[in-house]
Amino acid sequence: MRPETAVVHVHEHYNVHTEFYPSPAARKTIILVNGSLATTSSFAQTVKYLQPQFNVVLYDQPYAGQSKPHNHHRQPISKEDEAQILLELIEHFRVDYLMSFSWGGVAALLALAQRPARIEKAVIGSFSPLLNEPMLDYLGKGVGYLHSIDRQGIGQLVNETIGKHLPSLFKRYNYRHISTLDEHEYRQMHAHIHKVVNLDSHCQLECLAGIDIPLLFVNGDNDEYTTATDARLFAHYLNDCHFATIDNTGHFLDMEHKRAWLQMQHTLIGFLQAGRTSYQHRLAFGAESQAMAG
Repeated sequence: MRPETAVVHVHEHYNVHTEFYPSPAARKTIILVNGSLATTSSFAQTVKYLQPQFNVVLYDQPYAGQSKPHNHHRQPISKEDEAQILLELIEHFRVDYLMSFSWGGVAALLALAQRPARIEKAVIGSFSPLLNEPMLDYLGKGVGYLHSIDRQGIGQLVNETIGKHLPSLFKRYNYRHISTLDEHEYRQMHAHIHKVVNLDSHCQLECLAGIDIPLLFVNGDNDEYTTATDARLFAHYLNDCHFATIDNTGHFLDMEHKRAWLQMQHTLIGFLQAGRTSYQHRLAFGAESQAMAG
């Protein structure tokens, strides 16, 4: 089903391209938050398993994708601005659930810390509170390429690091997309990296105590950049968080192979549709079963 598209004016200064995928039987709506340098097309695989169950909202940041023609690009947008944009889209589309991917987790958690009344649950994919050595190495190389606007260098770097487990077709698409961005998009990412290399501004852990809904953190077990082990550190800052690991999968989760797609489908829909108590019971039973099998 083709989405309903619209440009929504938000946060006083920005115009955001949105895509609304309606589902006739759906009673709930979920909004998806892109990672850096990504557009709505990055969620093509995710929409396929979410839309039968939910209405799905996608959007491009003001500096990216189909939002670009509708905005000025005089200076980079802060993650606080991205969080406010997200909060206003939540109200506009009457959203119930939220899902973010990779660096989209920063804006998502900042928005959730403001306790938007509509949001019942959230899923944070491929994100952790720790910048480990592989991630710092990736960011360090990336900032050099971004500063010099080395388009080929940036495209190759992404495919050789966080994207190394992608199928070859997706790697070609990834390279073509990343190496043909506008200069202001590289400046945006360059400004973001300068902030995230500091842990406090990476995901502002002190604000997480304000989040009062169930969160599910999903990571690939082959992702060395945002590891499942590191993601579990969020348990020290959040009262109601759960964790899932997608088998034989790297940073890009459901884009990497069919089994990952199916496991993501089962994991996300199970979490979003289950009651709080029943999902906690299922997780506990799964952990007990794994211990017995081991």
